[in-house]
Amino acid sequence: MFLYYKRCILVFVFVLFVKSNLLFSQELFPNNEPASNVPKGVLGIRAFDETFKEYTQIRNLYVIRLMYGVLPKLTVMASASESNHHDVLFPAGLASHTHNGNQSVFSTGNYQRGISYPYLFNGIYLYAKYRFLTFDGEHTHFRMAAYAEYSTVAVAHDETEPDLLDDNGGYGGGIIATYLKNHFAVSLTSGIIIPKVYNGYSPDIYGGPNVPTEIKYGQAIKYNLSFGYLLLPRTYKNYEQGNFNIYLELLGKAYQQAKVIQYGIKEVPINTPLLEKGNYVDACPGVQYIYKSNLRIDFSTQFQFINKSYSHFYPVYMLGVQRYFYFRKKK
Repeated sequence: MFLYYKRCILVFVFVLFVKSNLLFSQELFPNNEPASNVPKGVLGIRAFDETFKEYTQIRNLYVIRLMYGVLPKLTVMASASESNHHDVLFPAGLASHTHNGNQSVFSTGNYQRGISYPYLFNGIYLYAKYRFLTFDGEHTHFRMAAYAEYSTVAVAHDETEPDLLDDNGGYGGGIIATYLKNHFAVSLTSGIIIPKVYNGYSPDIYGGPNVPTEIKYGQAIKYNLSFGYLLLPRTYKNYEQGNFNIYLELLGKAYQQAKVIQYGIKEVPINTPLLEKGNYVDACPGVQYIYKSNLRIDFSTQFQFINKSYSHFYPVYMLGVQRYFYFRKKK
């Protein structure tokens, strides 16, 4: 395991002291990718933490991400994550059965939340973005990009809502459109998520051997809208000036109901909102400081706005640090 809290701090400290030069703007959203790309031949390193309180338990997700500009219009990313969001087994009560004569009646339940879980390595998340449309003007541009994502994450995720970074293996893709005018930027991301089936085990409520349990998670559509505004500086004099940006991001998702199968043959009726289909929109206000046109520090909070997500509690706090490195001299 290499993503424990202390090691994340070491990465944060490391990126604070390495110098390079790259000018960014108010479209570097804390929670979404813009349609713009990492310049060709440039390597980026990002480390971030998402934290929320689930009753008495503090849940953390630690992520290390590498970003590289393969071509002027093609960016690739690889992320490794670790969290204490899941146990090795599904929670007790995820799916259970009672006996009625010679019949077994299966059902899902409102299984307990706020249980202490160990930190586990989730897997690797891969992402590629290709910018296929660019209209640039004076202090303005409009860009569109297509993205694809793939995840090797394999954990005992116990909600139907999929998340390829932390909760599910699988793949997805979509479109990003970003518009920037002077100090203001807006970006829309829309795509699909197709999670893999996960085969694990649930504790037997009668004390028997662990029960083979399979979850087919719901496929999802995500719809994220991000707004960014450059507060300072009002006028650029040189690249040494710090940037202070404010953001409001709306993170939306609609997903299908899960299918839970035990013993390889018994489909369990869904009787909990954690596994039923749903949709929601969360609101994420955030702030960002960019030091010497390269070192980027993000902080955002995530609140319930329309309906709610069952994969986390509210509020969610995100802290991120990012820096880019050149391997060729700029002309």
